[in-house]
Amino acid sequence: MTIARSEITGLVLAGGRGSRMGGADKGLQNHRGLPLALHALLRLQPQVGHAMINANRNLAAYDSMGVPVWPDPLADYPGPLAGLLAGLEHCETPYLVSVPCDTPDFPADLVERLSAALQAEDAEIAMAATRDAHEHGGLQPQPVFCLLRASLIDSLVAFLQGGQRKIDRWTAQHRCATAVFDDAAAFFNANTAAELQRLQSPPGRP
Repeated sequence: MTIARSEITGLVLAGGRGSRMGGADKGLQNHRGLPLALHALLRLQPQVGHAMINANRNLAAYDSMGVPVWPDPLADYPGPLAGLLAGLEHCETPYLVSVPCDTPDFPADLVERLSAALQAEDAEIAMAATRDAHEHGGLQPQPVFCLLRASLIDSLVAFLQGGQRKIDRWTAQHRCATAVFDDAAAFFNANTAAELQRLQSPPGRP
């Protein structure tokens, strides 16, 4: 049993400072002819009922992607939790799912599997994890790939108002489920220009 797509709003997180990419707006970097954030959006839209983008710069460029664009409600690029809060403030469905703009090849069944994990464990948050080859099959959490109940907005506001910023510290306050994905390459993200170059022709991918 999974949550109906119409009950889930998808959020592409593109509000970062891009410091490891020389301050460039990461979501607008060209990847196979399209901006990175648009790749993420096009991959997410078939999996959700509604979609939006969190961005803090070049809003007109993001606006042209055809979905609502919301900046962080907090100043100075405080990180992905501020982007999540922007999404929750404008979410009109019971659930919100987030993906980062710099991981264009995430699984096409991401949301379906997150929602199945959340429901199976009666959790408040479901996040993706991959198997880490270097850790003998240990799990590597992917916390920015998360599905959460929109009712957690008050908890997130209180956490951020308390000066906290770490996403794993906030999620640890709630009932969390994990959806394990075997294809770690699907979660490869481009933090630097060199990593973006590697993404152009990932191994074993068309």
